[in-house]
Amino acid sequence: MERNDGVSMEERFEFGENWKKLLGVLSKERIAEAEKSLADWLGMSDLTGKSFLDIGSGSGLFSLAARNLGAEVLSFDYDPESVACTNYLKEKFFAGDDKWKVGIGDVLNKEYLSCLDKFDIVYSWGVLHHTGNMYQSFENVDKLVADNGKLFIAIYNDQGRHSRQWRKIKRSYNRCPKALRFLILFPCFVKLWFPTFAYDFLKRRPFATWKTYVKNRGMSPWRDVVDWVGGYPFEVAKPEEVFDFFHDRGYILDRLKTEGKGLGCNQFVFQK
Repeated sequence: MERNDGVSMEERFEFGENWKKLLGVLSKERIAEAEKSLADWLGMSDLTGKSFLDIGSGSGLFSLAARNLGAEVLSFDYDPESVACTNYLKEKFFAGDDKWKVGIGDVLNKEYLSCLDKFDIVYSWGVLHHTGNMYQSFENVDKLVADNGKLFIAIYNDQGRHSRQWRKIKRSYNRCPKALRFLILFPCFVKLWFPTFAYDFLKRRPFATWKTYVKNRGMSPWRDVVDWVGGYPFEVAKPEEVFDFFHDRGYILDRLKTEGKGLGCNQFVFQK
């Protein structure tokens, strides 16, 4: 599936290949943590009777969490390998269930989106900034949220010069032959994790953060670094830019978590 956004297929990160590694270590505890995280953010522990759209479903973990909480789920992803991961979880936990549908789809493809209904909950965590046209994806997602529905998105924080540097690193990583990518990946891993390792050792709790990290992301720290360094296309936004975009379209901000000047995603829950 091609996109006309100026980004070649060779430059795009293969997210699905990374998600496969997560499925190999997925546990009941990780699934339960995903359910708790989703329920806490939405302010609803029971999604029975709610329709849930997972845009860019990736591993399928949060689609599974939503289905476990009672929602009727539609999951789609642009990457065929990610769709395969989501299908794997569906078949493992909800084989034959007609209240969870999985397919390949593109949030930038208006023809595809026009065939979809509106949903009570639209979820897209860390996805729309990887489309190659983030603001168009915002426009398209808006049309999928039902009146009084919720939109839960996470968008990379704009760090100015640092974000521009990371964009160059990410693009270089994907252009690099796979056998040589460790030359980019390892220094990035050291840059991102050495301060944490040092802090934990000074506090006499070696690797404590590493051991508990999975509760925040549902994947190992190493897999998360691969996902971060490889994640291209790559766009960013300041929290107020995302807020203004959806506020101008009639949304009310329900919940917000920002990264300040730090690395990572600002998280938003909007009510339409």
